[in-house]
Amino acid sequence: MKTVRALVVTGFGINCEEETAAAYRLAGGEAQIAHLNDVFLEKVSLHEFDILHFPGGFSFGDDLGSGKVLANKMRFKRLKGGGLFFDDLERFLSDGHFILGICNGFQALVKMGLLPNIAGKFEQEVTLTRNNSARFEDRWVHCRARSEATPFLAGVDRIDLPVRHGEGKLVIRDAAIEQAILAKGLNCLTYVDDDGKPTGDYPANPNGAALHCAGLADPSGHVFGLMPHPEAFLALYNHPLWPLKKRLHPELGDEGEGLRIFQNIVKHIASH
Repeated sequence: MKTVRALVVTGFGINCEEETAAAYRLAGGEAQIAHLNDVFLEKVSLHEFDILHFPGGFSFGDDLGSGKVLANKMRFKRLKGGGLFFDDLERFLSDGHFILGICNGFQALVKMGLLPNIAGKFEQEVTLTRNNSARFEDRWVHCRARSEATPFLAGVDRIDLPVRHGEGKLVIRDAAIEQAILAKGLNCLTYVDDDGKPTGDYPANPNGAALHCAGLADPSGHVFGLMPHPEAFLALYNHPLWPLKKRLHPELGDEGEGLRIFQNIVKHIASH
């Protein structure tokens, strides 16, 4: 089986690169952390990797809206050789590779037009904006996955994950895009209550997102973004209720539920 390689970008206020790289390594892949400037200077090439990962953090301090400056930088930045970075990104996807964005990374993917990309034109169709609570939310949430939407979620049904964001509320540009998201099944991760039912109620839904959305895929399933942090749940003992989980389910191993997302994509790429 092939060795799966992930490029985890950092710089400009991104701050979750180390645990993200650890997730790919624990999942059986290889991970390289690189400053985005090194990518722009072509010291590191996207095309040597299978996965491009945009981690969480506070790129450019979120001063003009979370992920917006980072999105514009990636949209319009020219590489050292003169070509647009975004053209390189499109070629990376057309070659069948994968992109994952978590929290700030999800915000950047949305504002670059990579998600949900209904029309296939890489134009912004939705945004992620201020939580209904008007404050930063740092809590654990329950989510339900639509596993057929993307290989990242293969076999996942319910999953507990932590969120930590101030701007995670999905707002959809118009009714036509909303209907297309639903028709294509791109709303692939939703906030649910204790009974597993999708909810807009706070705090189970920490931000008031349209469609109770915690994560989106593009129609190909190769681009996936989510607000919760799977890289923050790599071990069972990361969960605040791990003793109760272990007592109720003694058969549970030591792996955290978040690791499954990284294992899924590594396994998918290695076997294809």
